[in-house]
Amino acid sequence: SLERGGCGRSSNRLARLSDGSRACVRYGINPEQIQGEALSYHLAGVLGMQERLPPMALALVEPRGRQWEPVREELRGSHWAEGAVVSLTRWVDNLTAVVAPAPWGAQAGAGRRLPPLSAGELEGLPAAQLVELVQWSDLILFDYLTANFDRLVSNLFSLQWDPRVMRRATSNLLRAPDGGLVFMDNEAGLVHGYRLLAMWDPYNEPLLRSLCVFREGTARRVAELHRRRSAAAELRRRYRAREPLWARLGFLSERQAELLQARVDFVHRHIAHCRAQ
Repeated sequence: SLERGGCGRSSNRLARLSDGSRACVRYGINPEQIQGEALSYHLAGVLGMQERLPPMALALVEPRGRQWEPVREELRGSHWAEGAVVSLTRWVDNLTAVVAPAPWGAQAGAGRRLPPLSAGELEGLPAAQLVELVQWSDLILFDYLTANFDRLVSNLFSLQWDPRVMRRATSNLLRAPDGGLVFMDNEAGLVHGYRLLAMWDPYNEPLLRSLCVFREGTARRVAELHRRRSAAAELRRRYRAREPLWARLGFLSERQAELLQARVDFVHRHIAHCRAQ
């Protein structure tokens, strides 16, 4: 079945599949949103943090096809275009809202430079807090690489008229029952976000610079992508190998591929700077 509600925009649907599982079916206002969702998902795989994103696959809307035949009536009311590509993201039960920890609280006002946590501050943190901090580190690094403004950065932006926004739930970020952060709704990444760099990098870049704590595996992958200058090539290879519908959405433009590598290089330089400190 396809049901309204529970999956964001009114054009999206909650699908109940034949094995009893559920998935959010996202129908983009334009195809680049679905493209951004898919490419962000596979970039997370390139970076070794795909477990932070719910499993995702693309599907082709074919009302007369066998897969969609049981929901033909629901499709008629959805106003989805025949032949459109949608994303299916596995539904994860019992997710809860997440509030940003220090140092990304209310003091992180627009344009204000955040000092990285010192070694002394880190020594005093219990293991559970360090695990939490490293997950936020992965999130901030991931959102910088994809130029995703629709999460912590949008909260920072809203500080200018809502001083309490950082004490409320972070957009498109939830927590699983095991304590792991779940990066939801990544459709602003890599395509839409790259077009709006001038507006959002004044928030994304200081946020990255506020970090000097990185998961070892993430730092290693960034170093490899920097050394080989292979960020776009590895993303393309993974995307094409794992997503049969990739050609219907296409890949990054040459300019977008260059931007991705430049952002990987920037992250690598920042991690090297942190090590030097």
